[in-house]
Parts: sequence; C-alpha cells; structure tokens
Amino acid sequence: MVADDDFEARRARRTSWPVRVFRLGAEPGDDLSDSTTAEERLEMMWPLALEAYTFAGNPLPNYTRAETPVRSYRRAPAEATGHPNDLADPKTLERGGK
Repeated sequence: MVADDDFEARRARRTSWPVRVFRLGAEPGDDLSDSTTAEERLEMMWPLALEAYTFAGNPLPNYTRAETPVRSYRRAPAEATGHPNDLADPKTLERGGK
C-alpha cells in the first residue's frame, strides 16, 4: 500500500531529527547569538523573509544597500545587559570594528 510506504519513509526520516528535552520553564532563551554566527542567523532568516513577502503578495524589494531603510536603536549599557557584544568600545564599533 502506498500510504503505508509514505508513512514508513516519513517515520524513518524523523529518526534523525534532533530532540532536546527541558523541564517546563527551563527552556533556553531565543537569543542564538552565543551559539550561531551572524551568517548562520541570516541564513535562517532568509527563507522566512521570502515566505513573508510571498504570503503578503509583495515583490521582493529592489533597492541598493545605501537606499535600505533602517532604524538605529541604542543598546542598554553593557553592565545592564551583561552581553559580551555590549562590552565593546563604542569608538571601535564606529570605525567598523578596526
């Protein structure tokens, strides 16, 4: 039966899925910056962006990087967040990290 074959194939593929178990309330946070690179996070975001534009019925934006609409926010002081990226010297960041 074809349906049984499909079921077994899907079942076999699921055996390789990574599974982690956490106690309720002890789940890790959503911040992936400690476990992924910026490039990896962009790779994760791109399919979501494509899907969002498709669902909205909008074409992908076609503007240069210089014309990209952005909004800047000041981060909280490093002492308040404790995040390593917040401990960087702001003058260094203004010079592009050099």
